[in-house]
Amino acid sequence: MNQKNKRILTYREAGVDVEKGEELARWIKKKTKSLSSPKVLSEIGSFAGLYSLGEEYEFPVLVASTDGVGTKLLIAQQANLHSSVGIDLVAMCVNDLLTQGARPIFFLDYMATGRLSLRVGKEIISGIIEGCRQAKCLLLGGETAEMPSFYPEGRYDLAGFAVGVAERKKIVDGSSIQPGDVLLGLDSSGLHSNGFSLVRKIIFRGKSFPLNETIAELGSTLLSNVLQPTRIYTEQILSLLRKFSLKGIAHITGGGIPGNLPRILPSGCRAKIQVKSWSPPAIFPFLQKEGHLTKEEMFGTFNMGIGMILVVDPSEVGAILSFSSLKGQVRVIGKILSGQRGLDLVAD
Repeated sequence: MNQKNKRILTYREAGVDVEKGEELARWIKKKTKSLSSPKVLSEIGSFAGLYSLGEEYEFPVLVASTDGVGTKLLIAQQANLHSSVGIDLVAMCVNDLLTQGARPIFFLDYMATGRLSLRVGKEIISGIIEGCRQAKCLLLGGETAEMPSFYPEGRYDLAGFAVGVAERKKIVDGSSIQPGDVLLGLDSSGLHSNGFSLVRKIIFRGKSFPLNETIAELGSTLLSNVLQPTRIYTEQILSLLRKFSLKGIAHITGGGIPGNLPRILPSGCRAKIQVKSWSPPAIFPFLQKEGHLTKEEMFGTFNMGIGMILVVDPSEVGAILSFSSLKGQVRVIGKILSGQRGLDLVAD
């Protein structure tokens, strides 16, 4: 073929629309102005975000975490509803920061997709902005990657990165936990963002439940239950830390209470959880019945209605239970005993 007759390919023809990505970046920059702070020394669109810690701390320690939303994204993509998973993304990262007693200061996101849809991208980022508002942190930056040969059309994945700060002498690390301490549970908003490979197998297998029809046992649609955003605990935890001495904080994510609470227990401490001290939201017994799941499988997979567990001194229990910012969303669920590190789920 004559050289001058050869077809010239473009990046857009290969599936990547640079201008569309730049348009989304401009939209994000405009939308995040309300989250700005004098401590942010860069703008959305820079190669890296700049943040000044200032001089508030005597010995500041940076605390970092990263997480994603998992296969809950597949339900959001099937339902074509994308804003709630942005909140999930922020929540899964900042809630981990809070367990160390850290104040979230900024968040970054990474979105990878086969072909960028501005509408979907804006929905996701709107959710991330709302999550940052709830978490009281800044959206410092992010990255959007179009990868047409890697992700199928209409598919995307999300990753989040959060950074917080804590005064070194006020870090919560569980080292002071001892037998006699009390376990307090903070209510979850539902499934949060864990166990969705099992959730999807239950709801889409056999009966294949309609997502948008009200289910009597739930009192609402299945979709509203499974896409309920993960609760962000920034306000509750930080307000408690200002007034009380929390000995330990566990974020109940994948693996449930058995997989997460023992992580903060020192040697010689064993947790006793009274499983009848709270009533899980309706989605949990619904999934257990439809999936024919054992109690052990339920507690080892899901949060069962408890999103955070606090370990506190018995002398502070009454004041924490009546603390105004918790609005009745906290309850005594167990205690710390002497024994091999681990936990027991008991019915009494």
